[in-house]
Amino acid sequence: MGLLKYKGYTGSVDYSEEDNCLYGKVLGMSKDAITYEGQDVNELRKDFEEAIDDYLRFCETKNKEPRVPYSGNLNIRITPEIHSRIAMMAMQAGTTINGFIRDTLANAVGITKPINI
Repeated sequence: MGLLKYKGYTGSVDYSEEDNCLYGKVLGMSKDAITYEGQDVNELRKDFEEAIDDYLRFCETKNKEPRVPYSGNLNIRITPEIHSRIAMMAMQAGTTINGFIRDTLANAVGITKPINI
């Protein structure tokens, strides 16, 4: 799957054999579906960018804060044993559980700079 990026939003690129066109949707927007399509990549990109601009204008006219694809908040469920081990490792590292998890995940996805939130 290809990806398009514009103004902090990321969109998918898919092909419909049945309709003989490219199409996609903005990723991470579970409550506000933003879709687009085109006959070629240039047309798809143009429709993607126009869809984002239309969404942002709509939000502005409704005095509504636009949704962002990923808020930075992530709730996970883990076993008590994992929770306990993470707490101990965080304490040994001299950080909080959130800081430990954030740094561990950043390292896992290849972000090596310290993250300040």
